[in-house]
Amino acid sequence: MKTYLNILFFLLIVISLAFCASKGDLQTIFPQKIKSVYYQRIIGGREQAGNGTNFYIEFYVPLSKDIQLVKIYFQKQEASFEQVNGTIFVAHLYSKNRIPDLILDSDSIKEYGNQAPIITKPKFALKPTEALLEYKSNGKARFFNVKNPKEEPMISDPSMIKPKK
Repeated sequence: MKTYLNILFFLLIVISLAFCASKGDLQTIFPQKIKSVYYQRIIGGREQAGNGTNFYIEFYVPLSKDIQLVKIYFQKQEASFEQVNGTIFVAHLYSKNRIPDLILDSDSIKEYGNQAPIITKPKFALKPTEALLEYKSNGKARFFNVKNPKEEPMISDPSMIKPKK
């Protein structure tokens, strides 16, 4: 009986150590100086255009070659980054205004085709004023907690904004 307990204890330790090695590290300092972090809400001008948030990160100098921005986790959403120019990166957190057609009837048999809502849990439990930046440094996954990103004024219809010349 004692050998079974020893084997069980050994297996639990091995499994817990194996899962710890695969997680990324939470960093308190980003390896490169960040100039600004802000987000901007966007509301589409048409009924089915959708809405969302653009999340921006701006650096003082171009990002080092051994650092790669992967994803941002913000307000129960996640998105990948794309580079705007050498020092600015943006992630588009969009959600369509998708209202499914529901069949409502006094006869419950006619409501058979209605689908239940799909509820997904976010990967990380973050406060509404926090964002989690996932990046790779020398090929190793790391995370950086961004606290209180600045909110820029909202854009009501992005198609109406003319580019600056």
